[in-house]
Amino acid sequence: MAGLFYPADPARARAEVEALLTAADSRGGGSVDHRDVPRRGSAPKALIVPHAGWRYSGDLAALGWRTLVPLRGTVSRVVLLGPTHRVAVRGLALPDADHVDSPLGPLRVPVDEVLSRTAHLPTPVRVHAATHRDEHALEVHFPFIHRVLGQVQVIPLNVGVADPADVADVIEELWGGNESVIAVSSDLSHHLSDRQAQVVDAETITRVLDRQDVESGRACGASPLNGLLEVCRRRDLHPRLLGAHNSSTVNGDVGRVVGYATFAVQEKARP
Repeated sequence: MAGLFYPADPARARAEVEALLTAADSRGGGSVDHRDVPRRGSAPKALIVPHAGWRYSGDLAALGWRTLVPLRGTVSRVVLLGPTHRVAVRGLALPDADHVDSPLGPLRVPVDEVLSRTAHLPTPVRVHAATHRDEHALEVHFPFIHRVLGQVQVIPLNVGVADPADVADVIEELWGGNESVIAVSSDLSHHLSDRQAQVVDAETITRVLDRQDVESGRACGASPLNGLLEVCRRRDLHPRLLGAHNSSTVNGDVGRVVGYATFAVQEKARP
């Protein structure tokens, strides 16, 4: 998806990531609705970040990823879950590769370890190469991960039809300690008018903050998102909204918009 959703050229991709992270760090105005942005002395355990092209939601993605800057050198693994847009899958699926590529460099994927660790679960992770081919929901985040955390491991999980409890079981199995962070990739409503989307997305944001499951029509990543919300309920963790807007703020088209939001989940015991 490089060249479509974000620059394929390494120099351009790095420059754009830097610009997006710098803008997020400045907490400037613009189209981002900045809310409860963590200070540098703390960092979340989990993120919910959007996955449109960087032109549309890169600012919000950067707003989430930049909160992990204090964890560079501590975090060695990112568990990244997202929906499928092209090839459907049941359950959760890894790519059939020991690494994923990005313009900023490769990130290693511990396939065998994940398969082994989740084999005992009701819905174990499996390998499904086709569902990762030409799928952008996870790929758009690889350059942010590489720039913010370095050459860490990434566990890219495409999540299809799955019970939230089963997705939560996988997240729990991979939760780890200070060496791991979790990220769910999801946009909000699609193809409503700006006025309709603002109402619907506000309702969805409230549901996420209240840790209530979200319907698939309100968030394309509802399946992995609801899994993370189940973990939040189990662990008594509370998502916080960092920012939200929709595509009309970029292209001016108020007739058909896509909504985006970024959230952070702080683990109580995390320094």
